[in-house]
Amino acid sequence: MQYLHGMIGSKTYEKLIPRHEREALEQALGMDSGYVLDFSDRTFNDFFYETIAIDPEDQSRLFNGRGTSKAKRLRSFIERAQPALVAKILREMWKYREAIEFAPSVPNEEKLKESYFSIIARIEGRADAIDTSAIETFAPNETLEELVASIRRDLDANKPQAALDRLHTYCMKRFASLVRKHGGGECGKDDALHARVAKYVKILREQQNLNPISERIVKSSISVFEAMNPVRNDQSFAHDNPDLVQMEEARFVFDSVTAFLRFSKAIDGRFFED
Repeated sequence: MQYLHGMIGSKTYEKLIPRHEREALEQALGMDSGYVLDFSDRTFNDFFYETIAIDPEDQSRLFNGRGTSKAKRLRSFIERAQPALVAKILREMWKYREAIEFAPSVPNEEKLKESYFSIIARIEGRADAIDTSAIETFAPNETLEELVASIRRDLDANKPQAALDRLHTYCMKRFASLVRKHGGGECGKDDALHARVAKYVKILREQQNLNPISERIVKSSISVFEAMNPVRNDQSFAHDNPDLVQMEEARFVFDSVTAFLRFSKAIDGRFFED
């Protein structure tokens, strides 16, 4: 869908990797003319699945932001995927490159390798970045697209406090959508966030054969989302609040909320546009 494929956060490929190192990366992997090493489309997909258990065909959001060639798909993955996964795939690609003795005549091989692994080191330095994969569009809606993009911009800039009020808004929309798509009717305009989550949790418990520990965690999430209401009103940028949530607490809130969002996507992936 065009509304999703056109949405790229502020962590672009060009910002993440300086030009001189970017050229070294692309030279090392033979990315001229859209290729990556000697991969075919099939072996490219197989490499990702065997290395990091991700099938590019099933995770198109990570790969289709720039185009369909293998080089463009790799660039999209680098800018969209979690840093730890990007670092791992690049390390394994270098090992593969050495195994097939790719481009043995490249001048200054050691300098090329040094630049390549300095990129990996920089990416690994971002490994504490908040996982934004669960914050995504779930319907073709321009307002929703901008809401998601704005949250990601603040998280990419390491400003989780600034995005807390919009995370609340996003969750209001997402759980109302899930309840509706499950046939649970429309959430009322005045329904609080935790009330919407409670409706969704009731549906999960009725329709899914949850493990007891999963059911307990899901039920406890209602109180987590209830606690978001005063944080959103009194400790975020939603209003002129003097006492904002501290950065580490804001990160903790995001991590806790997005863990539940990832679980709901795993259960109800069919309700998300792709």
